Amino acid sequence: MISNIPQLTGFIFIVCDLITAHVLYHTAQLFMSELFSRQMREKEKYAKDAETLLLKQSDLVLPPVYVASAYLFNPYIIFSCISQTTTVFANLCLAFTFLLMIKGKRLACCSVLALATLQSLYPVILLVPASIYIAKAESRRSLRCSSFILTAVTFITALHLLLYISLKLAGGWEFLHATHGFILNVPDLQPNVGLFWYFFTEMFENFRLLFICAFQINATVLYLIPLTLRFHGEPMLLATSLTALTAIFKSYPTLGDVGFYLALLPMWKHLFKYMQQGFVVGCSFLSTSVMGPVVWHLWIYSRSANANFYFGVTLAFATAQIFLVTDILFAYIKREFSLFHGLHREVNGKTTKLVLE
Repeated sequence: MISNIPQLTGFIFIVCDLITAHVLYHTAQLFMSELFSRQMREKEKYAKDAETLLLKQSDLVLPPVYVASAYLFNPYIIFSCISQTTTVFANLCLAFTFLLMIKGKRLACCSVLALATLQSLYPVILLVPASIYIAKAESRRSLRCSSFILTAVTFITALHLLLYISLKLAGGWEFLHATHGFILNVPDLQPNVGLFWYFFTEMFENFRLLFICAFQINATVLYLIPLTLRFHGEPMLLATSLTALTAIFKSYPTLGDVGFYLALLPMWKHLFKYMQQGFVVGCSFLSTSVMGPVVWHLWIYSRSANANFYFGVTLAFATAQIFLVTDILFAYIKREFSLFHGLHREVNGKTTKLVLE
């Protein structure tokens, strides 16, 4: 692109973002329809006083619009498009993965997910929610186990095919060291919005391998099993949570990664009233987004600050994201509990409060 059509590069990035927003809009439409259909099937199991929690037909219209708007007008996404980072293409692949996942299209979903994995490695964990969605689309319950296996085999086959194409294009396997090897080994400690760079700058070299393993496990499989066990009935929320946790803990995160999962949150607009950390999270996002460039300038250009100032901002930024993810997950649990057990909870005649232990 840079060599052959440099005059169209900016236009291509804009078009990719527009396509991503369009794909996310359709994903949100399908998801809201799925939520409403599930609610109608399970309505008889809900508590009698849970009527106010139920989704209405009118509630299905605005969330897809909010999703597209939250992506197109998100400053983090706009900054990524202006800077022409490849995060734009990663977000496009992820958006198609979510859409094809909810449609239950095994071959297309696995192919796009393999392309996203080839580029940035971490999306491989989305294979789990994708497999759950595709298995649920199977008509017979006995086929679900074989469906998981078939989905995994399809993904591995697609990934191997892409690796073979890359091998032919690159003329050797060196590209793996420059892509996946670079992501896993973290050789470049230039400051970013993540957490890796500071810890690996400060630690002793003897402990590097240990910390790399610990950090990479934290960014990939540590939360995968517990979240899957708890939210296997809500694979879209599972996929969004895993995408958010990856954006927080990956070795080289970008603002575009954060903007992508933030754009998905309006799909759970019905959970917002159960969230308790909205004000804290909002203020933290706003303050860190302003202070980040300020302390960067003070450190790199003015030389009147040091790395601790900038890392303090990135640490607060990561903490705000963690608060956001845990808050939306707990809000889902609270609404689910209220649907089946009612809104009024009393013990020995006293009103009780639902807390997470």
